[in-house]
Amino acid sequence: MTDPLPSVAADGAAEPAPIQSAATKREKKEENFFVFLFKLVVIVLCFRSFVFAPFNIPSESMLPRLETGDYLLAAKWPYGYSRHSLPLSVPLIPGRIMPHQPERGDVAIFKAPPLNDTDYIKRVIGLPGDQVQMIGGTLYLNGVAVPKVRVADAVIPVSGNTQCYLPVYEVQDADGSRACTYPRFRETLPASQGRPGKSYYVLDLGTTPQDDTAPFLVPEGSLFMMGDNRDNSMDSRFPAVPGAGIGIVPQANLVGRATVVMFSTDGSASWIKPWTWFTATRWSRIGGTF
Repeated sequence: MTDPLPSVAADGAAEPAPIQSAATKREKKEENFFVFLFKLVVIVLCFRSFVFAPFNIPSESMLPRLETGDYLLAAKWPYGYSRHSLPLSVPLIPGRIMPHQPERGDVAIFKAPPLNDTDYIKRVIGLPGDQVQMIGGTLYLNGVAVPKVRVADAVIPVSGNTQCYLPVYEVQDADGSRACTYPRFRETLPASQGRPGKSYYVLDLGTTPQDDTAPFLVPEGSLFMMGDNRDNSMDSRFPAVPGAGIGIVPQANLVGRATVVMFSTDGSASWIKPWTWFTATRWSRIGGTF
């Protein structure tokens, strides 16, 4: 193979090939890196805003389905998009685009009223036009009691992320391990639009003020949200007060629908002890869908 000929100037004299300095090469590498980093950030932001986003469970209001220390993925497209679909609720989307109403029984993430700055996760119970009421710990929807069947107790091990609601619910095995045993029931919502109603488990921890409420009429464009841990959830049964209830939730506050648990930890891991990253993982909870 012959070497490439040098370029020739108009007067016939050969011109030397340009030589890139080490500094120039370094600058181009840095420029390419920052372009790559910018593209990566844009892709991640778009994915998180419009496809899936991770959320963690910080409380026990959705026991027994969700435990403190669960990390789940929420699908962003099922309910449409609004400013709350974007990180930090940046006001780049006016109103809601491609809106879709949730189904009763969906587990949804939303910005909690009245401040609309904190992500909450609850179950959709009432749709626009529905009348929702609790009577004696039983859920009534449009004047009809939602079937509530006693099933085996929910058994949840005590850990760094889980403490029993009251000492009476704590039991200890012969090996010294402790667990919380809660009365568990299966509720089945009424059929809707030709589809059978969704079934799910709830906890009933005794008699509390929220076991009996006035009837709530869900306005247009809103939702009635409740936690599955009925006696330990500040939800739509309580007025929208910062740090307390959330009242009726506007559908404009919807962020996404829970889809799958991608990780779960019992809270016993230590960053300086890598082996505990594995022992603290609740392997059986990973992959659970909704």
